[in-house]
Amino acid sequence: MDTFTHALSGALLARATAPREDDPQALPLRRRLLIGFIAAATPDLDFVAGYFGPIEYLLHHRGITHSLILLPLWAFLLAKLSSVIWRRDRPWTTYFGIIAMCLAIHIAGDWITSYGIMLFAPLSDARYGLSFTFIIDLWFSGILAAGLLACWIWRSSPTPAIAGLAVLCAYIAFQGLEQHRAIEWGEAYAKSAGLKQAVVGAQPRPVSPFNWLVIVRSGEEVRYSFVNLARREALAPGPDSGFLTRLDAAHLPLKQAQWVFGSRFGTSQSDRAMARAAWAHPKLAFYRWFAREPMLLRVDSGNPSSCAWFEDLRFFTPGRGAWPFRFGMCREGGGEWRLYQLLGENTRHRIDP
Repeated sequence: MDTFTHALSGALLARATAPREDDPQALPLRRRLLIGFIAAATPDLDFVAGYFGPIEYLLHHRGITHSLILLPLWAFLLAKLSSVIWRRDRPWTTYFGIIAMCLAIHIAGDWITSYGIMLFAPLSDARYGLSFTFIIDLWFSGILAAGLLACWIWRSSPTPAIAGLAVLCAYIAFQGLEQHRAIEWGEAYAKSAGLKQAVVGAQPRPVSPFNWLVIVRSGEEVRYSFVNLARREALAPGPDSGFLTRLDAAHLPLKQAQWVFGSRFGTSQSDRAMARAAWAHPKLAFYRWFAREPMLLRVDSGNPSSCAWFEDLRFFTPGRGAWPFRFGMCREGGGEWRLYQLLGENTRHRIDP
């Protein structure tokens, strides 16, 4: 989830849980909303890991700052800081509860996306993600914004905030049901195609909660299709269509669905040998850990070096100019493998020294 949406969720939660204003220990409402807004955004301060390189970003983003185990520590530190900022007119314990709740709603907001979070860091680096919600969901953000607008109109009551959170929970549950529908459709396709022991997954896509990427894996074979579960007719964007329309148009009605065939390591014997060697290399261990839907993007042979490039289908979105998190290994002749990141179709960045 994007940081601004996290912050909105914290402000709405702060209003929904605000005690009566005549409570002598209660925070002033504006301060409570501000603290909720800021606290719900603070776990994303781990973006600084990106300044140390793309590998460090993948290894540490949504790590210790998103940990349930460390949540009490972060809440305590932020509560102490808040008490100091407001010149200790309230003890730090007054701030602790709302900050802890807002950190928790941030964690929950990232847990429902497909990127995954390390819930039990630093004790475990296992990533958890429900893959219900796309990382930038305009409907999700809109529900939060509408809830806060209603709070501004009816300022004396927490009911609009409570109602907004209830609608948001219902929306997430709806997304979960849609994911289940997408997986069922993929399983039916796998059965009709005679794919035995197929593993089917569904990843949320942007613009609409009905847009899904359905992925079917059978052995090393990978098939995927971009579908819209509600659409009856395909969209036909024109040359002047906007960015969102182009993103949306890639998702076809189920009856018109098109399947793209790929492979974990390629189809030719030479491609498979190179891809397997690159994939198993110790320098790519971080990507094997991170990528939940890996697939061979392509093999470049001797131009001037030979490379095997991999992508994670979780982040593949037609209509975008570039896709993140594509990595590969390259070497010249029989030389040493070098780690690269693919920034564009023909633009690469060497990572290891």
